[in-house]
Amino acid sequence: MSGLIAGADISVLTFTCQDRRGIVAAVTGELADCGGFIVDSQQYADTDSDRFFMRVAFTDGAGFADRLPVIADRFGFDWSLCAASAKPRVVIACSTTSHCLNALLHRWSTGTLAIEPVAVVSNHDVLRDLAEWHGVPFHHLPVDAVTRADQERALLDLYRGAGAELLVLARYMQILSPAFVDALAGRCINIHHSFLPSFKGARPYHQAHARGVKLIGATAHFVTSDLDEGPIIEQAVERVDHRASANDLVATGRDIEAQVLARAVGWFAERRILLNGARTVVFR
Repeated sequence: MSGLIAGADISVLTFTCQDRRGIVAAVTGELADCGGFIVDSQQYADTDSDRFFMRVAFTDGAGFADRLPVIADRFGFDWSLCAASAKPRVVIACSTTSHCLNALLHRWSTGTLAIEPVAVVSNHDVLRDLAEWHGVPFHHLPVDAVTRADQERALLDLYRGAGAELLVLARYMQILSPAFVDALAGRCINIHHSFLPSFKGARPYHQAHARGVKLIGATAHFVTSDLDEGPIIEQAVERVDHRASANDLVATGRDIEAQVLARAVGWFAERRILLNGARTVVFR
């Protein structure tokens, strides 16, 4: 059996709909009728929102893609079906700090992050060498209060022209306009250098140090027009004590940020994240 799975082409179906009886039976029954073999299946019924979420990875199943729209119409699916091997094309935006960009490009280059980085964009020229060393095109798009609208338009044009599916803000220290954010709803992930919702805004580690915190962390979330309030994808924390300086917290925090962002991007690439209003469902 393991040989069959290892050598097979795997497809991934994800969907959400209003919760009701018979959803799982309809999908898995149709797969069985088409000769499909389910490799992994996860589902979740949210009783608060009355929504149902499912991710199914399967092999074989010839003809299932043609039959799926009928089931989708019957249950009102918001759905996606793709090959598990399909790597989303990703644009990475950064400013001057390299740890998150370096973590993403290193994981990609070593085959542990299933994305296709098509561009690195920055409002500074500092990280050009890092991007180009990895063979990823670098685009310097400087921005100020006067040029912000034009710069965002250029970034969006670059994103669309590259056929990208995701924009990753890898410590891109700019506030995006509501119009830009709305254009990429559900397709823009940010890493916030604190354990949201605490210590938002500037110098969060210094805020944390001033309060004598015992835990610091980082939060990856989808970007919305409400600053640092988007649906949370992943968080992590690490214990610190009174001996840690503000600079110690910054160094520790950067390690956490890189790990948390890489996990969130990896889960997006594997089609494991489904939006649930102001929250997410993550099939880990």
